[in-house]
Amino acid sequence: MIGVLHTWTRDLRYHPHIHSIVSGGALSADGTWRPSRQDFLVHVKPLAVLFRATYRDQLLKTGLCSCVDEHVWQQGWVVHCAPVGSGEHACRSLAPYIFRVALSNNRILKLEDGHVTFQYKEAATDQRKTWTLTAHEFLRRFLQHVLPDRCITVRYYGLLSPSNRPLLHRARALLTSTTPPTPPPLDPIVKRPSEAPLCPHCGSLLIFVQILKPQSRRPP
Repeated sequence: MIGVLHTWTRDLRYHPHIHSIVSGGALSADGTWRPSRQDFLVHVKPLAVLFRATYRDQLLKTGLCSCVDEHVWQQGWVVHCAPVGSGEHACRSLAPYIFRVALSNNRILKLEDGHVTFQYKEAATDQRKTWTLTAHEFLRRFLQHVLPDRCITVRYYGLLSPSNRPLLHRARALLTSTTPPTPPPLDPIVKRPSEAPLCPHCGSLLIFVQILKPQSRRPP
């Protein structure tokens, strides 16, 4: 599994969430590959409850849990799960979150009278819209997405963990190995005599026996 931290929305609001790419299957105890269904991986509602509880338990260990509003732990968290095929398209979509900032310069339309106007695309309608903020509010929104030093935005788990390279090689070998289909045995008796070759002398059905290899000349 690949986990990517993302903190912003398209209009620069603070919205921390995680994108995860999970393999559609796993290695069993006997070393065989067990694929998941094409349209189902896990139940998202119990997963949301487990994720919220695990996140809170880990946050308690840091002493920062008191900084979070208690209402956060009472409301339901959202987990969305959808098939993405090979995952190549999902990786391309997540790449800008890793190598870019929350807002690129080409989305800033103008700066005048202490206000910044920028462009964004609304997720619900997929339409381009503009928003004008004061320079102070714009900087506040932008800087809250600048992660602290040594913060890791991408993590690898399970088969993709650096400590599980042998298991990853095993899974790749199982997924890439293909057994060629066994060709049907040659039937010496032709099923449709009308399409079979006949002997030009006696008119009997010709039956394949063997291919004669060419004989080389003996040296003098």
